[in-house]
Amino acid sequence: MALHKITLTVNGSIEMADVPSNMTLLQLLREKLVLTGTKNGCAAGECGACTVILNGEPVNSCMVLAVECDGAEITTVEGLAHDGRLDPIQQAIIEQGGVQCGFCTPGILISARALLDRNPHPSEYEIRDALIGNLCRCTGYLRIIDAVKQAADAAVGEAR
Repeated sequence: MALHKITLTVNGSIEMADVPSNMTLLQLLREKLVLTGTKNGCAAGECGACTVILNGEPVNSCMVLAVECDGAEITTVEGLAHDGRLDPIQQAIIEQGGVQCGFCTPGILISARALLDRNPHPSEYEIRDALIGNLCRCTGYLRIIDAVKQAADAAVGEAR
């Protein structure tokens, strides 16, 4: 199978890879770039465990071909923390107890970060809507929603 040379920016670093035409972005991240925070839950775009931010929008990386990402900017869960400090959504999900087994957490964090990037003051309805594609079998969502609210409130406090 022919390989395609692609260049993309992942968590602020320029990456180059030779990928087959059928390799997904999820496979590229996990297998070639060894960014294993992004999880393979269903490989069908149903669970949200593989959510990443692609050019500013949350996407299921299992449904995007790596060759489609040539020139793209990607943020994975590994790219949320900066300078040794957790992203406010990471801190809030810990403080609110929104993590149990943790398998879904990377996708939820990314979906929440994408929401807060486009809407720093979401309503509870908007939070629920943004997280609708992320399945969690452990927490029951209430603590996750509370964490997104806390992260939004923290951003408001920092802006003052």
